[in-house]
This record gives sequence, structure tokens and C-alpha cells, in this order.
Amino acid sequence: MARSHLTLAALATSAVAELDVAQARAHSLRSHGRFDSALLVGRDGSRLIIRVPRSQAAETEQSADLVALRALTIGNRSRLPFDVPQFVGQAPAGGTRAVVYELLAGDAFDADALTGHAGVSGSIGRAIAAIHGLPTAFVGTAGLPQQTAAECRASAIDVIDRASDTGYLPAAILRRWEQATDDEALWQFPPTVIHGSLSAESFLITDDAVSGVLGWAGLSVGDPARDLHWLLAARGREAEAAMSAYSTARQGSDSRITQRAMLYAEMELARWLLHGTATRNQAIVDDAVAMLDGLVENVHSQTMYPLSPATAPVLDLSAVESMLRSTPRGEPRSGNGSAMQTDAYDLSEFRKSEFDDGESDHGARDDSGRNDSGDTGAIDQPRLFHDSEAATGPVDIGATTDDQANTRSPSE
Repeated sequence: MARSHLTLAALATSAVAELDVAQARAHSLRSHGRFDSALLVGRDGSRLIIRVPRSQAAETEQSADLVALRALTIGNRSRLPFDVPQFVGQAPAGGTRAVVYELLAGDAFDADALTGHAGVSGSIGRAIAAIHGLPTAFVGTAGLPQQTAAECRASAIDVIDRASDTGYLPAAILRRWEQATDDEALWQFPPTVIHGSLSAESFLITDDAVSGVLGWAGLSVGDPARDLHWLLAARGREAEAAMSAYSTARQGSDSRITQRAMLYAEMELARWLLHGTATRNQAIVDDAVAMLDGLVENVHSQTMYPLSPATAPVLDLSAVESMLRSTPRGEPRSGNGSAMQTDAYDLSEFRKSEFDDGESDHGARDDSGRNDSGDTGAIDQPRLFHDSEAATGPVDIGATTDDQANTRSPSE
């Protein structure tokens, strides 16, 4: 049974010494039914949020959030261009605990609204870059999770393999994802501090800029692309502006981050499928299957961009000799110390399909033990992305959104 806002107000007075509650009202934003929450106003003008978990999973999330907030010391917070929730107090509450936080200023919007405004999008990109720019040492000191690039790759493979084991994952999507995880270069990146569970509802906006970031339970060291995948799933026109602002702030230190973010965005469908099978909820399974079928249609209609570069066919000795015999042997081009001049090539030559029709080296077994074979239809890459990053596009995962900004009350 849900606790009333009056009961929560009474708990708050036990959690926070000398708190005199003047107003209290129920507060459901971000709780998604997992927490009993209330917004409190003290007689001194203080504004607080109290939350009580309603399940073991919610309690685990709350505990992780508290560890993360304690790890974000004053020194770490000073490096961020936005506010982070401040823990105020806690009190026992029927086998669990009530936790009180300071209420952060700002308004919450849905993803399409956030990525539909150039100023806000740029601020989001810079805010995410600031998180990724934090020193990594404090994460280990706080006992929070840390993953290497190889471990991030192994985690992605594990999700893909478990989704494949359900029997619901389309073969074309399995091949697309396996080709990405088989691409060694895609997983050469420096792990950073990551928020770990960023979404549109993580951000509070004031005066067209990020004023606060919520929900730090996933704080860890890992793949920075995990904090960007939700941007690629948004329909807002300025999502690319956020990615550009991020890349500029991070000085292009990870040239393949957009492709990994796209992979994570698509893999959210696999996670939804796994959630449905784990909870034996056929409605969720059917929903995930429908969205995966939509992803297949996008791949076959060539509206999805490659997750990894096209691989040239492997030639045997006779084929190599034949190619050499047919290659003109003219005078080499002169250049300023370079044997290859960019203007000697037509950019259309770089717009290759994701998969090659000929033989490929994907039949080789990688260190994960998988044997990848088979081909799929060619996928055109219609434009180049920023600098050296491969082009990507928004992932349509079947979610419906409102055309208007869905402004909500600021909260935890």
C-alpha cells in the first residue's frame, strides 16, 4: 500500500533534525511506481524530496545512488557545470529506509523537446562531456564498478548472446550486432567516468541550459558511449548538435564513439526483450519483437547506417595475381611528401555498403568463441559524419512521443 504524503512528511522529520514541514504533496515524477515520494517545503523555505523504495530492486538502486552521491565530493562537483542532488538525511521505514534529498531547481522535458532546441542540446552535450572528464580514481576509491574497454565489449556480447538464445532475435540484426562486436577498432577507447543511466528525465533545465543531473545509481568507469545512446534514439532535430558539442568538448578523443552509441541504442531492444522473457511477460516480449522487426525493415531498406566499416573481400593468390595484372602501371603521382593525395579520390568511393557480397574474414572465430558467417544486403551510407566518425542516424524503436514539450515539475 502506498504511503501518503503526510506519512512521508512525518518520516522526513525523523530523518532531518529540526525540520519543520509547512507543506507536503505527493510527488510521482521519476518514481515510475518504484518509490513512494513526496515534495516537502519547510517553514524556513527549504524544498526537499523524500523517497521510500517499494521493492528490493528500488532499494538496491537507492543504495547505489547514495554511494555515488557520497563519492561526488565537493571537489568533484566543482568540476561539473550543473548541480547534483545533495543527501540530507534518512530514517527507517518498515524494513527499508526513507531518504531525503535537497530539491534541485529546473524543469524536466521529454527527449524530443530536449533535442529540439539548439541551445539546450549544446548544453546537454557539454554536460555529458564534463561527467566524462572527471578523474577516474575516485570511482575505484568509492568501490564503484570499473570496466576496461575489453570488458565493455564482453558485456555487449553477453547481452547479444542472451537475446539470441531467446529465439526472438532476427538473424539480420544478430549479424549486424556481431559484426560490430567483432570490429576490434570499434572497441579501442579510453574508459571514462560515466553516469551510467542517462536519459531525458536525468536532466533539469533552467534558462535553456542544464542546471541539474539526477539519478546517479549507475556511476562507474566504463564506455562513454553508454551515456550517449539515448540521444541517437531521440527524434529532435538538434540531437546531432548535442553530439557535436560533446565531441568538441572532448576534443575528438574517441573517433568511434557514435557508432558504439548507436549499437547501445539498438541493443536497448534486446534488453527490453530479455526483461520480457525474464518476467514471463508476453506483452513485453511481443512489443520488443515488433520493434526488432521494425529495426530489420530499416536495415533492409538501407535507412540504417553501418556500425562498422565495410570489409573488403579476402583474395586468394590467383585473384591477387589477376588484380595485379589488370592494374595500370603509370608514373606515380608527385606529392608533398605523401604517396596518397586526398583529391585523387572521389568521396563516393568511401560510401560503401556495411556488408560485402564476397567472401569475408568474418568466418574466423574471435576471442569470444563465436563463429560469424553469412552475409546480408548492402546498406548505403549517404553522408559523412563529423570528422572521422562514421555516419549514424536516429534509431526508431517504436516509441511514441508528443509534439509539444512535456514540461514537468523539477524533482529527483
